[in-house]
Amino acid sequence: MARLHDGALMERAAAGLAAAVLDLLGGGYGRRVLLLVGSGDNGGDGLLAGSMLARRGVRVEALLLSDHAHAAGLAALRAAGGLTVREVRDLHPRPDVVIDAIVGIGGRPGLRPAAVEALESFAGVPVVAVDVPSGVDVDTGEVDGPHVTADLTVTFGTHKVAHLVDPAASACGALHAVDIGLDLPEPAVEALQPADVRRLLPQPALHAHKYTRGVVGVRAGSSTYPGAALLAVAGANTGLAGMVRYVGSEAVASRVREAHPEVVGEGRVQAWVVGPGGGNDAAAMLDAARADGVPLVVDADALAHVDGTLPGCVLTPHAGELAGILGLAREEVEARPLAHVRGAADRFDCVVLLKGHRTLVAAPDGLVRATSTGTPWLATAGAGDVLAGLVGSLLAAGLPAFDAASLGAWVHGAAGTRASRGGPLTATTLAGSIPLLMRDLLARQG
Repeated sequence: MARLHDGALMERAAAGLAAAVLDLLGGGYGRRVLLLVGSGDNGGDGLLAGSMLARRGVRVEALLLSDHAHAAGLAALRAAGGLTVREVRDLHPRPDVVIDAIVGIGGRPGLRPAAVEALESFAGVPVVAVDVPSGVDVDTGEVDGPHVTADLTVTFGTHKVAHLVDPAASACGALHAVDIGLDLPEPAVEALQPADVRRLLPQPALHAHKYTRGVVGVRAGSSTYPGAALLAVAGANTGLAGMVRYVGSEAVASRVREAHPEVVGEGRVQAWVVGPGGGNDAAAMLDAARADGVPLVVDADALAHVDGTLPGCVLTPHAGELAGILGLAREEVEARPLAHVRGAADRFDCVVLLKGHRTLVAAPDGLVRATSTGTPWLATAGAGDVLAGLVGSLLAAGLPAFDAASLGAWVHGAAGTRASRGGPLTATTLAGSIPLLMRDLLARQG
């Protein structure tokens, strides 16, 4: 790093940005690009990328939103034939792409009126954000006031919290990371990659048997919601643990045995899944499971009965359920999911998996993993029951709660994308896709 000349990192960032814009445009000659430029290095990245685009035949205009635009970047753009203006009315006809270089990772949430006016003037034009969409909180993923909603975000070095955590993550569009040779700090939020999943995935030893691979128990379902038991069992019964036990009313148990003949009844387990479809029986289910002294996955109806701490366990709420157990409004959780999932993990001394567009998994020590897999088609009845069963099987197989929850969320999302194939899916189809996903993932190992 010390041997790099001044501006080398900016040149690398600008080159990566320019290449991404050219790829989006499908070429350069005759295209029009508008730069929205603020002060500082973020504006410099945009201006220098603009100079590179201009040399490729792109007509580049820069709307200067600050009196302190990056001097070297400004000179480079003008030398390459790019134009600069200070008023929206002075711009040429509608561009093909708008590059958001207004504020970077040091910016505060919200945008100034001039930036808002410029964005509104070109509504509908694809937007490429430099590093992060301007106006979002980079370190928390929160938004407060107007902000850019990008179609593509080109970031440098590594993903930031705002790329991984909603609501800011939803404003990023597609993500493209450019390696510019930065020395990176320890991440505030992690996101598992396929290599991490293969490393964490519990696989049977040469002389394994069903008991050494772990036994997971499921206490779920009721006469009102028998399907929840079937789906939770389906999630647990994906082959990642050696055996599944189901405990519930005989009416529901008979349906479970019919659908899953390999599932057995009450006995010793290494982990329990409690709550899906439990209704009025959920409190009793939770009490019975806690009495065994093994790790729990607490989901759905059982979440309302959580009190005290649950070390080694996993809670799996969606935003409304987390709001309920924290005594908040759902909107508060959705506005600040990272803060509230961390707060819940600390309060209950356990792992909390907050389901959503970007599922977050928080440990009591503050570690957080964001889930980058999934599809909106997973917003379907019973998908959460499958997830609870899946996480329970990973707990029973011996993974620590944080790894079991984050691995389960990743697999659940990836299996959903696979099963969906871009269209609707059901929870039953989702559960059946999990072993197939695992097979393909392991086949690529090494």
